[in-house]
Amino acid sequence: MILLGWYAIAGCVIFAVAILIADFVVPDHDWIADTISDLGAGRYEFIVDIGIYAFSASLVSIALLSAHVHMGGWRWSVGILGLALMGLIVFLIGARNEYGDNDSEGVVIHIYLVYALGLTMALVPWLMSSGADRAGTHYKKLLIGVSILWAVSAPVFFFLPDNIDGVYERYLGLIAFVLVFVLARLFIRRGRQLRSQ
Repeated sequence: MILLGWYAIAGCVIFAVAILIADFVVPDHDWIADTISDLGAGRYEFIVDIGIYAFSASLVSIALLSAHVHMGGWRWSVGILGLALMGLIVFLIGARNEYGDNDSEGVVIHIYLVYALGLTMALVPWLMSSGADRAGTHYKKLLIGVSILWAVSAPVFFFLPDNIDGVYERYLGLIAFVLVFVLARLFIRRGRQLRSQ
């Protein structure tokens, strides 16, 4: 439990570092205007792909922990499925490589994956909040806050001008990181409590 919890946090850090490295390595990249998807296409796509896969594994780790330490109720169960789905969606976004380069060959599903990720991200923290409350009221408040903040913030992305949507996407990524951090912290503490018994 402790190991998976720390990996979940590390996966977010790896993703953030990969984006930071790509921001400097990719030629003519503007981190304020260009999205993470733009970094995930072309010669240096492997840098961001490493980060995407690491974050996908973070979400799967949290899903595994949530299933192992089931906090009760149907909402927690649906939240587990949501976390696993988010991990799969993030993986597919990285694996499909159909972003940032105007790829239109075959069936382009990137935008549908983004919509699915956005909806799932809004629901999962709320679904898991009541179960997390059993570990501490602050967990519930944080998860509800993440859900509300995401639900309010995410739709704005689609209406932003292209010259600032890159930095806004990074802000949304930080919200997703908070979801992982809150749940990882819950499971790390639970693991330490069990180990000390």
